[in-house]
Amino acid sequence: MKIAVVTGASSGMGRELVLQLPAWEQFDELWVIARRAERLEELKELVPFPVRPISLDLTLPESLQHYADLLDAAKPDVALLANISGFGKFGRYDEIPLSDSLKMIDLNCKAMVAMTELTLPYMKRGAHIMQLDSLSAFQPVPYLNVYASTKAFVLSYSRALNRELKPRGIRVMSVNPGWVKTEFFDHAYETSDTAVTYYNHMYEPGDVMATALKDLYKSKKDVSIHGLPVRNQVRMVKLLPHKLVMNIWMKQQKHT
Repeated sequence: MKIAVVTGASSGMGRELVLQLPAWEQFDELWVIARRAERLEELKELVPFPVRPISLDLTLPESLQHYADLLDAAKPDVALLANISGFGKFGRYDEIPLSDSLKMIDLNCKAMVAMTELTLPYMKRGAHIMQLDSLSAFQPVPYLNVYASTKAFVLSYSRALNRELKPRGIRVMSVNPGWVKTEFFDHAYETSDTAVTYYNHMYEPGDVMATALKDLYKSKKDVSIHGLPVRNQVRMVKLLPHKLVMNIWMKQQKHT
């Protein structure tokens, strides 16, 4: 049984991936993972192949074990794994509860690694892994510190794993968008609505995912970046000292 597995499928980028995926590849079944079961159920009517909703909180060890048990029972051919789950919080270090900071690490990093390594034994040559990352992976970001740090981890892990998996013919690509109109902001603003107020460009999730899928299936890139302004910013932060990059960010956000 050939399947795709998509985490964070209940909204935003994950939902867009599910909706656009049939144009690129066909599957016997699509496993969609998120906490909100009712949102996952809605996807059954929106794609042309069977959808298996799996309601899990991937920050919990028992959820990861449940996923491992599902794989062991089905023994599927996983042609695509898309790790889209993740969240961020805005604010100074003492405005964000420690529990939130640790949960960001648990979901954005630990769960992503666990999902990847639990799935790899069920992947064959020609399979793909997509990891949702961020523009913030390329630079330190005050007032978005822990989130940006987790995304730096995702970028490094994904690019190195892509090299490790070359002999198996499995491709890993990170998707590094700038600001995207999703529910990310609903959660990010819970800790501060003044820490981050300036957004140079805001993109639609459907457009970002369209670029990501094209790059995944039609290129050999290990990083997908949507939008010329974002690509230019990535080039710039690679050349400039990070101290200067942070100074520019702080000025944009009206912090001293």
